[in-house]
Amino acid sequence: LLLKFVLFYCTLCTGIDCTLCTGISCTLSPKYSVVSDSTPLSIIFHGIEYLNSEIEHGNYFFTDILKEGVLLYDSGKHKLSQPKPLNEKQRREKAKMYFEKWFKSANEFFETYKLVLEKDYFNNAAFQLHQSAERYYMTVLLVYTDYKPKVHDLEKLDRMVCKLDSRFKEVFPRTTNEEKRLFDLLKRAYIDSRYKLDYAIKREELEWLGARVEVLRKLTEKQCGKGIG
Repeated sequence: LLLKFVLFYCTLCTGIDCTLCTGISCTLSPKYSVVSDSTPLSIIFHGIEYLNSEIEHGNYFFTDILKEGVLLYDSGKHKLSQPKPLNEKQRREKAKMYFEKWFKSANEFFETYKLVLEKDYFNNAAFQLHQSAERYYMTVLLVYTDYKPKVHDLEKLDRMVCKLDSRFKEVFPRTTNEEKRLFDLLKRAYIDSRYKLDYAIKREELEWLGARVEVLRKLTEKQCGKGIG
């Protein structure tokens, strides 16, 4: 599913007038909703000072917009900032902030996986386990590179992380057909465990995968801790 959004920024003030926001949303949303094959449209409003501050501080959401967004209208009165190089202290502080947010989130999904597994909610457990693994990978990528890719594919995330640190190759061994099959079950859980009627996973498969995610959790905590210092 591709998410589309329109970002409006105000050039007259640091914030955005609520009446203006409501007017734009009421005008655009009904017109966009008549396109039957369209993907969801989200409308985001920010003041120019806030937007430039986030870009300068390297917020990955706004820097992605800066790199990939399409400018629809420009009054010419203001310019968008560019990300500022960080010194070592700032880099470590930012990496620590990423770690605290994303590692905590991953742990919450991992704990939820354990809870729903005990209730025999196997498909839900598979989804929770997928999300915990995804977030541990995101933690590593953000701490190591200050970048969060817009993907949910565990195989791609695993490949990206292993290129940064070969120690992560031990997390999901795929030397046998059985190991490959089990990893594929987890990889497909993001979509299939929720929407496909023929997706099935057993307790023993979840327990094996859960043990591998526990390895990922410990390695993420250890290696990111070294990176943050």
